[in-house]
Amino acid sequence: QVQLVESGGGLVQAGGSLRLSCAASGRVFSTMRMAWFRQAPGKERDFVAVIAWINGVTIYADSVKGRFTISRDRAKNTVYLQMNSLKPEDTAVYFCAAGDRLPLMTRESYDRWGQGTQVTVSS
Repeated sequence: QVQLVESGGGLVQAGGSLRLSCAASGRVFSTMRMAWFRQAPGKERDFVAVIAWINGVTIYADSVKGRFTISRDRAKNTVYLQMNSLKPEDTAVYFCAAGDRLPLMTRESYDRWGQGTQVTVSS
């Protein structure tokens, strides 16, 4: 059973950067995808990015493309989300998720979730 723990959130000014980490304990199967979602107050939990554990192929939401980078370190069982050029609208709780179903950009495809980490971007 994979368990996920996020870290790295915080308060940053607009235009700044943060790097989130998601450490996975237990075995991460090669068929798994690891994703980041985010949820702003009063809104749905939205897809941000996903990476295939086996080959590192990535997909991004249009809202973060060119600013965020998802990566993984298989030796450390860790997924990262490098966030640059942050905007106030990026403010949300960011969740790490793991799963092996399709489609890749929907919450229902992921059955393991971390507790979330708060990211706040001030203007």
